[in-house]
Amino acid sequence: MSNYLKNNSIEDSAPAHSLWSSRLAFVLAATGSAVGLGNIWKFPYITGENGGGAFVLVYLLCVAAIGIPIMMGEVLLGRRGRQSPINSMLLLAAQEGKSPRWKLLGWMGVAGAFIILSFYSVIGGWATCYAGYAVLGEFSGATADSIGSLFSALLASPVKLLIWHTVFIGLTILVVARGVRSGLERAVKFLMPTLFVLLLVLVGYAMTTGRFLDGVAFLFTPDFSKLTTGAVLSAMGHAFFTLSLGMGVMMAYGSYLPQDCSIVKTSIIVSVMDTAVALLAGLAIFPIVFANGMEPGAGPGLIFQTLPLAFGNIPGGSFFGALFFILLVFAAWTSGISLLEPLVEWLEEHRGISRLTSAVAGGLAVWLLGLVTVFSLNVWSDFTPLGMFASFEGKTLFDLLDYLTANIMLPLTGLLVAIFTGWVMSRSSTREELGLENGYGFWLWRTLVRYVAPVGVLIVFVYNLS
Repeated sequence: MSNYLKNNSIEDSAPAHSLWSSRLAFVLAATGSAVGLGNIWKFPYITGENGGGAFVLVYLLCVAAIGIPIMMGEVLLGRRGRQSPINSMLLLAAQEGKSPRWKLLGWMGVAGAFIILSFYSVIGGWATCYAGYAVLGEFSGATADSIGSLFSALLASPVKLLIWHTVFIGLTILVVARGVRSGLERAVKFLMPTLFVLLLVLVGYAMTTGRFLDGVAFLFTPDFSKLTTGAVLSAMGHAFFTLSLGMGVMMAYGSYLPQDCSIVKTSIIVSVMDTAVALLAGLAIFPIVFANGMEPGAGPGLIFQTLPLAFGNIPGGSFFGALFFILLVFAAWTSGISLLEPLVEWLEEHRGISRLTSAVAGGLAVWLLGLVTVFSLNVWSDFTPLGMFASFEGKTLFDLLDYLTANIMLPLTGLLVAIFTGWVMSRSSTREELGLENGYGFWLWRTLVRYVAPVGVLIVFVYNLS
């Protein structure tokens, strides 16, 4: 370890990897990571479940007070270390004269991203499959029973799930294997503008449903009587999850950020763009739901059951349904790319193997773990290994992986990021990397990352475990 640190000192080493060509490239990549199924699938349905406008307001406050400060901290750690999350934490702990055990923070981020991608890929496969269904007109004239049967048949077939899981992982490896500029950067420069265009087209379509203003009112008119404690904590948790925090992603992407790019500005821009996509998704989805007399609080089935039924029974539904699910695939793909990157970056550094080999090896490992989710949805659906405990009764292996990452690993990693950047790193180190003087801006970030963000994450952490 001492030789590693000696040969890779922060002050003297050049960046270990290629850098983004510009701030725009980083913004698109980081936004692509943040914008995913959480924005277009999860945000609309949890907003529907929690009453709309009041939930959205709390969510926006949480993004500002918790999400952005921790994102700045993760990008700061990545750029200052210029290594994978694991090696960056090892180097930074040494610089601050702290225990090398802080590298466990990096390990948790990389492991969290690895586990999440294993089941995220399966769900991304659903989206890819549904894009095919929409293009082939499978939703046309469909009934609630036929749509439900379509979804049930997909989940019940390990062969179909395996095929689409493989397709999604293959697409992810294809991009990551090409490197930072030729792979990640080139992909997001095409995918992100296309995603925004598709989303705006769908919002334009929602304006023709006759219920667009109802969708606007539902999203932006606060009704605090519907705001429960659970809704507030859900908003806090989603604000953290949607920005890809606690997964090592922003640290990995930050390690490619040129020194002359402002961490503060880029973090704020990424957060604003991510939030804009979530709100636009709501504006695209809720008018369609209302126009068809459906419930906005339909839960996880909103995207894969409620919306296909709506698209199948409205003029132009096949075309716009296809656009919607292509949008969903693009969003999932950009996030999948980012989730594989921390592991690939570490494999390149630690094993000294090529980018292509790292991407294939990492992707294959993710694919293998993804089989757990594939089979948990059908042949292993009755296998609940921790069912003897009341809290885990009925939870499959897939449910346990989701619980482990969402409720333990991500919040704990985010909490440790806040502690390390706010309390362990010196004031001069963080101020230098952020490019902030000892003025109000630095004081605000330091206050939020030292007090507000840790308390918020800790509350969500304890609530989720209770």
